Amino acid sequence: MPQLDFTLPHWAYWLGLILFPIIAATLAKRPKPKERTYSTVLGYFILVTGGILGLHRLYLKSMIGLLYIPVFIVILFANSQGQDARSVASDMSNLVRQAERTLDREGGRVTSAEAELPEMRQKLAEAEVGSFAERRAQRDVRRAEQRIEQGRERMAEAEADLETARPAAEEAQANLEFWQNIAKYAFWLILAGVAIDAILLPGLVRKANANLPPEPELSEAELKLKALEEAERKDDASYVSSGWTGWIDRLSLFCGEFVAYWAVIAVIVYYFEVMSRYVFGSPTNWAHEAMYLMFGMQYLIAGSYAMLTESHVRVDIFYAPLSNRRKAIVDLLTSVFFFIFAGTLLVTSWIFAFDAIAVPSGNSLISDWARGEIGFGEVITSWNLAQWTDPNIRWGEISFNEWEVPLWPMKMVMIIGGLLLVLQGISKFAQDLRAFVGRS
Repeated sequence: MPQLDFTLPHWAYWLGLILFPIIAATLAKRPKPKERTYSTVLGYFILVTGGILGLHRLYLKSMIGLLYIPVFIVILFANSQGQDARSVASDMSNLVRQAERTLDREGGRVTSAEAELPEMRQKLAEAEVGSFAERRAQRDVRRAEQRIEQGRERMAEAEADLETARPAAEEAQANLEFWQNIAKYAFWLILAGVAIDAILLPGLVRKANANLPPEPELSEAELKLKALEEAERKDDASYVSSGWTGWIDRLSLFCGEFVAYWAVIAVIVYYFEVMSRYVFGSPTNWAHEAMYLMFGMQYLIAGSYAMLTESHVRVDIFYAPLSNRRKAIVDLLTSVFFFIFAGTLLVTSWIFAFDAIAVPSGNSLISDWARGEIGFGEVITSWNLAQWTDPNIRWGEISFNEWEVPLWPMKMVMIIGGLLLVLQGISKFAQDLRAFVGRS
């Protein structure tokens, strides 16, 4: 199987987090066609992302897509067997190396001891009975004989290991190559099918659209039920208040909808991770870290959106039955606890972010300024393109794994999330004040 040695560049990560929601929101807000049809663009997107599973064929209701699945299962099974064979081959190769080192080491020791033993026995025979020289000669002879005996035992064990390990290693290596070839040929077979379908896809889409049945007309009862559901459905825009607080509400609404599309990025990235790990045997060193950092930023930015739309979890057994004016009074009285939390989050986020920027991982002007070593004016006058393009300048805190993504931008997002939460709290406080004053 071919290997996937792809590491996501840092700039592509941040660019994707910015551009993908813009593109996705633009596509989502397009006017929907009155009649359901298959899309060529969507078909090619599915072909690129899930073509090896035949999902593009299944999308077009073509049963030929089922033929991709057993071939894909063959790839997974062959890779699994190849992993087992690789483990056996590695274990047997290590055993062979250890046995060879044992033979080499013990062979030299036994040969040296056998060469020295006659001389030691001669000294023992010439030594005076009961003397210290005799006892030392006896000890030397005994040690040499033990060394020879133990060395021969270890050499015998090593030779036995070689007799079993070498054939096992060769067999495991042959099995590994066999299953690798099976996976490789199955993969090329799928790629050939995907390449052919890439050419045939426009025709397949036209054929699928031609075979679409006409949309069934809804009965009067179904139309009334649909109208009732639409009337009861509360759109997020309905939470936006009037007046100056509406600007804050719209900002929270926009930020929440923007980061909501990041969940789609997670699906794509984890799909890539699973495929690269189990199909190509090339697990990434960036997918998991990129996604949990992204979800952390999403959680912080979406806090104001959750507050606006009242989608956070709460127990309102006593709160729900209250009138709007009494709810406003309760909210005004308890808002002090909210502002303590939101203010603490904002201040601590500011400290965390600037501590991360100040980490001296390079000769950056920004890090020097954050540590207080230079002024902001010197940063502006000394700034040049190398501060962004020089790979030797790694300003700010970075992660400790191989991806080495800068962590300070995530901590800057904590400031944004805290600021949005404070602003939304101000908006809610003003609206509660209006409700209280307007009814008094």
